[in-house]
Amino acid sequence: MIWLVVLLLVLLALMGAPLFAVILAAAAVGYYSLGIDLSVLHIDIYEMSNSVVLMALPLFTYAGFLLSESKTADRMLRLSQAAFGWMPGGMAFVALIACAIFTALTGGSGVTIVALGGLLLPALLKGSYPRRFSMGLITTSGSLGLLLVPSIPLLIYGIIAQQMSQQLDMPSVQITDLYLAGIMPALLMIVLLYVYCLWATRKAPIPRQAFRLSELRAAAWQARWELPLPFVVLGGIFSGLLVISEAAAVTALYVTIVEVFVYREVGLRRLPAVMRESMVMVGGILLILAVAMSFTGYLVYAGVPEGLFAFMQEHVSSKLMFLILLNIVLLILGAVLDIFAALVIMVPLILPVAIGYGIDPVHLGIIFVANMQIGYFTPPVGMNLFIASYRFKQPITTLYAATLPFMAVLVIALLLITYVPALSLYFVR
Repeated sequence: MIWLVVLLLVLLALMGAPLFAVILAAAAVGYYSLGIDLSVLHIDIYEMSNSVVLMALPLFTYAGFLLSESKTADRMLRLSQAAFGWMPGGMAFVALIACAIFTALTGGSGVTIVALGGLLLPALLKGSYPRRFSMGLITTSGSLGLLLVPSIPLLIYGIIAQQMSQQLDMPSVQITDLYLAGIMPALLMIVLLYVYCLWATRKAPIPRQAFRLSELRAAAWQARWELPLPFVVLGGIFSGLLVISEAAAVTALYVTIVEVFVYREVGLRRLPAVMRESMVMVGGILLILAVAMSFTGYLVYAGVPEGLFAFMQEHVSSKLMFLILLNIVLLILGAVLDIFAALVIMVPLILPVAIGYGIDPVHLGIIFVANMQIGYFTPPVGMNLFIASYRFKQPITTLYAATLPFMAVLVIALLLITYVPALSLYFVR
């Protein structure tokens, strides 16, 4: 009977049933099969609301939505071009930096392609970069900032890991550690992509842009109100003056003042709509997170993590083999699942097993998000491929060909991140 119900739930999920309903139903069926009163579902969901860190999620998301509504993308691009346009392959480097910063600030990979794609593609073509190369660069760079503060995926991973540490005998994960751990991997990806850009365009007649101090000053002055934002967030969190939720509140207040009252690019009449749109997204994430905690509770009661670890030990002989298998599974999941859905479904299963193999939970978080970042443009169904196809009005097969070389470079970066833990843990430890 139970297996029939499970099969039904899988079929409902494939038919497009809401993810939260499928996860909650799976938890209810699981608890019922164990003879546990279903009121425990309410307890699991309520415990999720006690997380202080959880308050940061709606505040950071709101700030990101507000920034994407303004002309922040234009200012970041101008500043990046003035600062780095003189370098060899300068415009390519500008695209990498601008996309990474904008994705970090807004938290949305697809948003970056939509907001910056229309600005970057003409600039790259004007700089004599090949069209297919330029589209591949923008499409793959759209998710570069997911490892940088204030990364929403890392925040959600940390919340799930903290909740699991209360249910299982495992070390707790600090959000600040995850943010510190993401710095070097993100820089590694940017550097390797830049080196590839230099190599790929070595025969193209790409002119260098002359460095002009006056333009740099003008661009910095135009972005003077947004430039302090990363330092406010980073300085507040890493100095210990602000906890994550307080840093998120300061960020939301600062962005509101700057974009609504200083730049006046988002009117007061538009502000409620931005709040509503951002909170609709947050509501969906919170609902999925809450029911995922119920499902995690069932997994713990049923001894699934222990059973999965025993199975893995029997069939996977070493930590190295486990990491190889993990990367393959996560890359596939990243191509077919939204990053938030992948986090809430897979982290409760993977985290206890990874700890059993001696993998640091902070390192695992970086591996997870790095895989999901590449999954955004993994053929055939990576979400950014379809967004870029729509944005650039090109067939999806053209985007496949354009992104594959960049994907190969990022897979090399992923392997280094996975098998050299010091890249993630150096600042943490």
